[in-house]
Amino acid sequence: MASSESPRRIALIVTTYNRPDALVRVLAGCSAQTDRAFDVIVADDGSRDDTRFAIEAAAKTAPYPLRHVWHPDDGFRAGEIRNRGVLATDADYLVFLDGDCVPRPDFVARHRALAEPGRLLSGSRILLSEEMTRDVIAQQTDIHLKDLAYWFSSWRAGRINKFLPLLVPGLPVPRTFKDTSLRGIKSCNLGVWRSDFERVNGFDQSFVGWGHEDADLAVRLYNAGVRRKRGFCATEVFHLWHREQSREQESPNYQRMMARRNTDIIRADVGLAELREQGA
Repeated sequence: MASSESPRRIALIVTTYNRPDALVRVLAGCSAQTDRAFDVIVADDGSRDDTRFAIEAAAKTAPYPLRHVWHPDDGFRAGEIRNRGVLATDADYLVFLDGDCVPRPDFVARHRALAEPGRLLSGSRILLSEEMTRDVIAQQTDIHLKDLAYWFSSWRAGRINKFLPLLVPGLPVPRTFKDTSLRGIKSCNLGVWRSDFERVNGFDQSFVGWGHEDADLAVRLYNAGVRRKRGFCATEVFHLWHREQSREQESPNYQRMMARRNTDIIRADVGLAELREQGA
């Protein structure tokens, strides 16, 4: 069901790190969007020059405003670079997307239709196998334009993990949650009103290393009274395979995040306000 209040402009904050071949496929998916009232900010967590070259090449033909925000490589700092990406746009609605998650042509349109005041929208993903990802990258396949027959055969061959969301897009499933579940909350496909994101001071940059900075954002939004809306069978992206990040800091990050649940903690310890003070 569409919201009575629609975003004025949407920004896709696309996080990337040293994977320009995958990023090119994501930007190609952005170029095919049916809803054109959006910007793309590539939030680059310290990639080499080949990523910059790929973005510059894409910008020459992109039918949307494309900006590249970069900071030096100093370890996994996804929260900070996403915050920097937000500061680079004045859009009133933010959709966080990873640089290996290819959006379908109606991705922006469906996020816009489902955007609702007081809600964050948790999107979902279809996982591609390592073999299929290798083929897509090598052949520069526009998977966002493939038809149902292609995806059904891919599912039957075990090259993707699910097919149902593609078969019944827009399925009227229950979308609103009264609880504060964190299951399925991932910053690779997450929509939030900018006003709510600003209220909680964005991602908490004091989270070190991989893991749970996205769940922490959700926890603090929940503490602020924002509730969740489900994007299943509407906002799916095609997630290209990659090796797992180091999870050395996962346990401390998880403990910090869980300690904030059901408290009055709303604002990130280090976030948007601190970046603004630094002149970012």
